[in-house]
Amino acid sequence: MDRKGQAPPARAVSRRHRRARAHHLRTGPDPAAVRGRAAHRGVRPARRSQGGVPMTAAAAPDPRIHGYTHARRPPGVFGREDFYGDTVLGCDVVVVGSGAGGATAAAELAEAGFDVIVLEEGSYYGTGDFTPNALDMIRKMYRDGGASAAIGRPPILFQEGRTVGGSAVVNGGMSWRTPPRVLDHWRREFGLDGVSPAALEPYFERVERRIHVAYQDPETIGRDNQLLKQGADKLGWRIEPNLRNQLHCAGSNNCAFGCPTGAKQSTLVTYIPRALHFGARVYSNVRVDRIAHRGKRATGVVGHVVRENGTRGFRVVVRAKLVIAACGSIHTPALLARSGVRSPSGQLGRNLSMHPNVKVVALFDEEMRGWEGVHQAYQIREFAPYGIQTLAAVNVPPSILAMGMHGYGAELGDIMRDYKRCVVAGLLCEDSRYGHVKVVAGRPVAFYDLAPADFDRIKMGAARLCELLFEVGAHTIYTPFSGMEVVRSSDDARRIESAPIPRERTEVVTVHMMGTARMGARRSAAVTDEFGRVYDTEGLFVCDASLFPSAVGVNPCETIQTLSTRNAAHIIENRGRYLQ
Repeated sequence: MDRKGQAPPARAVSRRHRRARAHHLRTGPDPAAVRGRAAHRGVRPARRSQGGVPMTAAAAPDPRIHGYTHARRPPGVFGREDFYGDTVLGCDVVVVGSGAGGATAAAELAEAGFDVIVLEEGSYYGTGDFTPNALDMIRKMYRDGGASAAIGRPPILFQEGRTVGGSAVVNGGMSWRTPPRVLDHWRREFGLDGVSPAALEPYFERVERRIHVAYQDPETIGRDNQLLKQGADKLGWRIEPNLRNQLHCAGSNNCAFGCPTGAKQSTLVTYIPRALHFGARVYSNVRVDRIAHRGKRATGVVGHVVRENGTRGFRVVVRAKLVIAACGSIHTPALLARSGVRSPSGQLGRNLSMHPNVKVVALFDEEMRGWEGVHQAYQIREFAPYGIQTLAAVNVPPSILAMGMHGYGAELGDIMRDYKRCVVAGLLCEDSRYGHVKVVAGRPVAFYDLAPADFDRIKMGAARLCELLFEVGAHTIYTPFSGMEVVRSSDDARRIESAPIPRERTEVVTVHMMGTARMGARRSAAVTDEFGRVYDTEGLFVCDASLFPSAVGVNPCETIQTLSTRNAAHIIENRGRYLQ
């Protein structure tokens, strides 16, 4: 730093750091002021790097330094533009991934006084960046442009968020506690006595306060969801209003592409700002290649900056006393495997659950205007005992819907011209078979075969869903089943159950990947203990849906955040052990 407390020119910084092979980010103009602000907020003062640059995000980037132009990023969030060479950072805890698990753990630990760094492969987008242009939002915030797929019968498309805030930024905003029956199963089968409903109650409550879990304002419920409830009531089926993480939601129905009002209380507007407030630093556009370790102790991570064209940029090393993997059920096992972590149970990458989803598209004579009103105001639970946990109205923008329809050319054009008279509805199956994740050429590849029994459940659920839609006035329904792409009556719909439909040619998607780093009381049968601590590797934790021993049957986001809160509390209570 010069006498005025400002960073030297970029070229000088870069030359000096290249000679030292340890380049660092500039983060603020005045080290004394930084220390004062950090102390005022109750976090440790800035620590200095090898080159004398303060290593904290307490101060906002000075727009006069290096032509800083990203005013929309809050103080403490950095992107690829902020790196000027290979970089070495230091902290107490490095969190890999900024989604439901990573952001929650980062905020809890930062609030407790830990020096926390969060690394996120995707970019930072704020509320003001979100638009109704679904394809543009998917390109920016979804991994692989939303076209990732598990190899199997049938191939299953799955969507993952790749942005600061993770998949929570682009999910539907449903918030359900882990069902007691699932927690009881985990206790009996995996020895997880500490995750009973009673034991998790304070953690559920803490999360629900943070993300404002509540029922939707009735005035925001659109025609499609009103019809769903009308049909369920008419048929005598059990239907429940959806609990959602929202605060004054106006029903813009843009949940899956970034909430344009900030009403959806995703990690982007809850836990990420909280982590920043308590001194955490968030580095976007950084992909972690491996976890560094000395013997059987994790000592940090090694990664690289992701350039705008997707190629490798500068090297990034973070030295830390604790490493938290929170990359999701596809990428967490891959990261651990690339890092040489060998689970004594042999379960790493196994036990992948996916909550298979299918959709139907119903045409009505009247306008439905499915884009008006909240996403999934209700969920039908009538068939939960049969493994079909949810039937729901799930509006899909036309640009996305067209890609998932069976028709082509003029036929598809005719369907899409009737988009305003469409109701898109879907179902979620609680799967009974596991898949697995392997690392191929350094990247994770998911493998999953839909169980025949689960496919039978899906056919049954789709037939019931079509029955409801015909009951409330639909005249034509497009299904995902080859050979029965169009049904025009309840009698047609009922034939779905017994029809010899090839599962290999059925359109199945998911947004709920779980398992692959299963927690359990026995190291011989699990990857982590009940607090997410990886067996046989000191200083390494998992805080995401990888921990789930089995599928949860509901939206997993609140379960992830609750377990992450509990894991963080364990680390805080044992800080002397983990920070030594």
